[in-house]
Amino acid sequence: MLSKIPVNIKGIPEVDIDKEILRAAIIAELDAVNLYEQMANLTKNTNVKAVLMDVAKEEKTHIGEFQALLIKFDPQHKQELEAGAKEAEEILSE
Repeated sequence: MLSKIPVNIKGIPEVDIDKEILRAAIIAELDAVNLYEQMANLTKNTNVKAVLMDVAKEEKTHIGEFQALLIKFDPQHKQELEAGAKEAEEILSE
């Protein structure tokens, strides 16, 4: 689990710091989604499971928020996301 930013910001050019922060935030949210969904799958208590899955869903919203910002700050990121989606569609349609 992440408890601090996993990159050394001192070595990052100032123009790239916000992109690195957003990427780190996305990683942290993905880590949280994985943790909550794994715990939800382990519990037999339906109330605990429901809350964990609800929180995991909220974390996915956070990922979307950070991703939207990253797309605005990094045009190449947007292009590669679109290219990846197209490649996946091609594979799935075979």
